[in-house]
Amino acid sequence: MGKEVAVNFKVKDYTSRVLGVVKEKYGLRDKGDALDKFAEMYGEEFVEPEVKEEVIREVIESCNRHIKKYGFRKMSVKELDKLCRGE
Repeated sequence: MGKEVAVNFKVKDYTSRVLGVVKEKYGLRDKGDALDKFAEMYGEEFVEPEVKEEVIREVIESCNRHIKKYGFRKMSVKELDKLCRGE
């Protein structure tokens, strides 16, 4: 979970009801948590999520293992076709 920011704002009645339903549906503590859940569910349509440092480390380690095992060898078009066809 990222850092929290305190926000105080007014919302329309409909928005409040939607957040109340989200709160109840997911068993959340309050409407602030419901707003977080709503953003988690639909936020990617507007803002790309941050990549966790752990995922970046795993990708780098995987690349390093691959390079250690295979070096910087290039794949021929024939090899790529064979790989893609599952032969």
